[in-house]
Parts: sequence; structure tokens; C-alpha cells
Amino acid sequence: MSARPPWRITASGLDVRVRLTPRSSQDHIEGVVETAAGAAVKVWVRAVPEAGRANTAVESLVADWLSVPKSSVRVVSGVASRVKMLSIDGDGLALARKLADWHDRMQGTAKGLPK
Repeated sequence: MSARPPWRITASGLDVRVRLTPRSSQDHIEGVVETAAGAAVKVWVRAVPEAGRANTAVESLVADWLSVPKSSVRVVSGVASRVKMLSIDGDGLALARKLADWHDRMQGTAKGLPK
């Protein structure tokens, strides 16, 4: 696993790299995976990758997950790729802390520790 987290604080909020799997049986976010571009948050959505449906679904899912308005999350690169960069407007430090806490809980779960 990369030592660098799959997110970085920006002037307007936070950028988060995701690895998207469309056509899943459910919408969910789970763990971090290594990609050629670096670490990425694993995201599954039920939407199909046609006419931007999967991109819209990942934006909505991540907005709900981080408790930010849906209009604050947008795909800024990787529109036609499974590995995407999302830009999230808001308090970058607070969002990064939320993601770091989530990541720590996921690491604990992987090691058999309680959430």
C-alpha cells in the first residue's frame, strides 16, 4: 500500500482519487486499493457507465458519504476511466480528517479489530 493517502487538501477543498466499479449489486465505498496512479478509494455503484450515469452516481455517493452537498462533488479527471479524481468543495482540512478517521477504521477492520 502506498504511504500517501488517496486524497490531498486543495485551496477549494479536497481532491480524492477513486477506483470505480460500475454495475455493482449495490452502491458502497470500501477501503483503499493501489492503482497505477497511486492509492484510490474503492467505490462501487449500480449505475452503468453510459451517458455519465456512473460518474453522477459516484459524485452523489461520495457527497452522501462525506455529508456535503451533491453540488460540491465533481469528477475532474478520468471521466471515461475507472480511476477518477474527484474534487470536493469545502473545508479541506475537516474533510481530510474525516477521510483519515475512516481510513484508520478500515485498517482496524482489516486487522480484525472492531470498528
